[in-house]
Amino acid sequence: MNSIKHLLYDYLITTGISENSAKYLNMLALLLALLLIIFVLDFVIRKLLVGLFGQFASRSKTNFDDYLVANKVPRNIAHIIPFLIALKFAPIVFTDFPDSDVVIEIILQVFAIILTLWIVRSLLNTLKDYFKTLPRLKDKPIDSYIQVFMIFAWVVGFLSAIAIITGIEFIKFITGMGAISAVVILVFKDTILGFVASIQVSINDMVHIGDWITFEKYGADGDVTEINLATVKVQNFDKTITTIPTYALISDSFKNWRGMNQSDGRRIKRALFIKQEGVKYLTDIDVEKLKDIQLITSYIETRQSDIKSYNSSNNINKNELINGRNLTNIGVFRKYIDSYLKSHSAINKDMMIMARQLAPTTQGIPMEIYAFSSDKRWENYEYIMSDIFDHLIAALPYFDLEVFELPSSSSFKQQLSN
Repeated sequence: MNSIKHLLYDYLITTGISENSAKYLNMLALLLALLLIIFVLDFVIRKLLVGLFGQFASRSKTNFDDYLVANKVPRNIAHIIPFLIALKFAPIVFTDFPDSDVVIEIILQVFAIILTLWIVRSLLNTLKDYFKTLPRLKDKPIDSYIQVFMIFAWVVGFLSAIAIITGIEFIKFITGMGAISAVVILVFKDTILGFVASIQVSINDMVHIGDWITFEKYGADGDVTEINLATVKVQNFDKTITTIPTYALISDSFKNWRGMNQSDGRRIKRALFIKQEGVKYLTDIDVEKLKDIQLITSYIETRQSDIKSYNSSNNINKNELINGRNLTNIGVFRKYIDSYLKSHSAINKDMMIMARQLAPTTQGIPMEIYAFSSDKRWENYEYIMSDIFDHLIAALPYFDLEVFELPSSSSFKQQLSN
């Protein structure tokens, strides 16, 4: 070892260079040689290890090793041997510079912590991906468990690094931190909450810049323009700016419209309230009249044939419409809505299309439309929805139905005049 330490030093001294210059040149030469060896060794080991893992993963039946490769576990492990060599030979390089040797040793110890965290993180991500493929664990919050372990690892690593840099024993350092933690938490409460919230928001992929969110508690309804440690800025659609505490994103409920933007359609969910007094059975005359509406002609003919066959085979007395099976104007109207939506050019036919009758209310019978417009842009979406309801409201009289509305002052005046 001594011959290696002063390999170049002894030669330089013989050439007449000063002792101090010889020390620096010797250290520089050894450092460059060590860096070259580490770089080459790291490159070779990384290539070999990644290649071997890749070949093994492609041949094995389990997918666990595939996740190891995908999360760069072999790549991170490959750094261990070059690091150990650096740790072993660094004192030799700086043998004539004890002060620098101490600094280099501290840097290498901190790097050891960082390398350990890299390996732990890649292993935890591998376990997370693998556990998600297991049927018995699909409904378990695997992400949350992994995040807790990862946060704990980062905290321990950070405190260990601080203890190494300051030269304080880890146990004493933790004890000292505990003594001042209460004051730190009290003074930096909002900052700590924001920091934890920002980590969770990022890890859980809750909000991105550009997402449209609705946060009723804070009056926010617009696009996220900025996310920082303490606040989230939202530009509302009226161009006002709303500021939301970052920790509110994990403590309160809000709506993120990203899923809608990434989907194939935007939902239309609105109801017409129909007067109950207008609901009735359809007579043969009514049925023949409704056959002229092309969207439901085939439906009415099929239903009419089935109903007549049933009533005839069961000897139903049709002197009263209530007997046996019958068509109703609200039922035929519901079928008309369904057919109209399915023929509408702006409705996505690959997504849910439904016209349903909800429970009667004091305002009438809600007839709800549930469908998805192909165009998700707000202005066009509103136009499509208005166009649909314009048509349906105008179609109601053809079925002898009316929309419920509260009487106005003109209604009372008309009643008094009569």
